[in-house]
Amino acid sequence: MRAMVLREQGSMAMPILETNFPDPTAGEGDVLVRVRATSLNYHDVFTRRGMPGIKIPVPAILGLDCAGDIAEVGPDVEGWSAGDRVLIDPRNRVEGGLMGETIHGGLAELCRVRAHQLIRIPEQVSYVDAAALPCAYGSALRMMYTIGGVAKGERVLILGASGGVGVCSMQLAKLAGATVIACAGTAEKLAKLKQLGADYAVNYAERDFAQEVYALYGKPARRGSGTNQGVDVVVNFTGGDTWVKSLRCLCVGGRLLTCGATAGYDPPEDIRFIWTFELKILGSNSWDREDLIKVLDLVRSGALKVIVDRTFPLEDAPEALRQIENREVFGKLVVTP
Repeated sequence: MRAMVLREQGSMAMPILETNFPDPTAGEGDVLVRVRATSLNYHDVFTRRGMPGIKIPVPAILGLDCAGDIAEVGPDVEGWSAGDRVLIDPRNRVEGGLMGETIHGGLAELCRVRAHQLIRIPEQVSYVDAAALPCAYGSALRMMYTIGGVAKGERVLILGASGGVGVCSMQLAKLAGATVIACAGTAEKLAKLKQLGADYAVNYAERDFAQEVYALYGKPARRGSGTNQGVDVVVNFTGGDTWVKSLRCLCVGGRLLTCGATAGYDPPEDIRFIWTFELKILGSNSWDREDLIKVLDLVRSGALKVIVDRTFPLEDAPEALRQIENREVFGKLVVTP
């Protein structure tokens, strides 16, 4: 089969198109899926570079998130048939492992998965839209709703709002009835965020987002009128030098939600803000199957829009990875093998 194969890891490593990579075979409990769409995530960039403490067997096929139709059903698989349209939960929650990392992923014509990883795609949802959901939209829903409890009337600041997690987080906040301050690095991305429903848009490359929050809602204080100033929620999955500044934007009792650290996992810290303002730091680790089902239902109903910036043929997957790494994306990038 045709597949984009990673033979080594490193800052300069890239997957290469191979036309005769061995086809997977279906064992007991397995299903072979003919891949119709695979979305890429920043996690694929980390996997390509190499991650401390995580052993990636090579050769490896990247691509956590994929959707397609069943090509073959292995022994002892019930409830599924060839031709069924399916989304794959990248996390194998029974035996362990993550597609596109420790298990071959979706940047290929075929992939092998366990039957318990399959989720049926509603007729109203395309392969491309379904493939965009697990890592970004599933993580966003768990962070914003399941863990974060974002609610009507709250003020929510979202950093990195133009990426896959960000655009979904913004839509979910608006669906909940919150006011959203969305941050991105270009005027073009900010205009698109406003079109999606952001109440305020801040160019973090030109303006200090904390000062913009203070201008809108006042600078948080521990006593007096300042107790209701600042924002209720900051969504920060970038880390790096935005971390402490995010804490400074929160009102008394505010919540910082995080599900990643694309700009650095060991930022400077100032825990004085955490105890002084009685802040809550809430971590959200990927998604559960129920989160994916909720996201699919929101997309099926039209309440949630899947934002796909562009699609690429399989041979152009390295260019898609480059665009993600350089943050040239609004929403999601999808490869269609």
